[in-house]
Amino acid sequence: MVLDDIKKTFDAVIGQLTPAKAQEMAKRYLEPGAAKEQVAKTAGELIDLSQRLRDAVRKEVTSQMRSMGAATQDELDSLRKRVRDLERAAGMTASGGKKATRKTGTRKTSGRRKSSKTTASRRKSSSAA
Repeated sequence: MVLDDIKKTFDAVIGQLTPAKAQEMAKRYLEPGAAKEQVAKTAGELIDLSQRLRDAVRKEVTSQMRSMGAATQDELDSLRKRVRDLERAAGMTASGGKKATRKTGTRKTSGRRKSSKTTASRRKSSSAA
């Protein structure tokens, strides 16, 4: 049962320790009938310890991830922004395809283009007839 109390305490100190939970823990571990000031002081110390332990764990995890070469969320966000900017500059859509662009003044025709000489000679023959 002592081991269960230690586990609960460790979980509370490492996790997000609320003031109410800290008060409850302080009452449990202080002598029965301890003064309210002593309970409040101990609860405050538990909250402070919880915060310092979470910060230490966060720093260690960050250090380990950095040593493995893992990118941070800020680095990933920065890269995503760069890619979006480059895609916009290249005229690409989010799916990777080119945007449909409309060229003014040109029409697509099917088949081969006729040479201007052929067209001019047809005009002459049709006007002569």
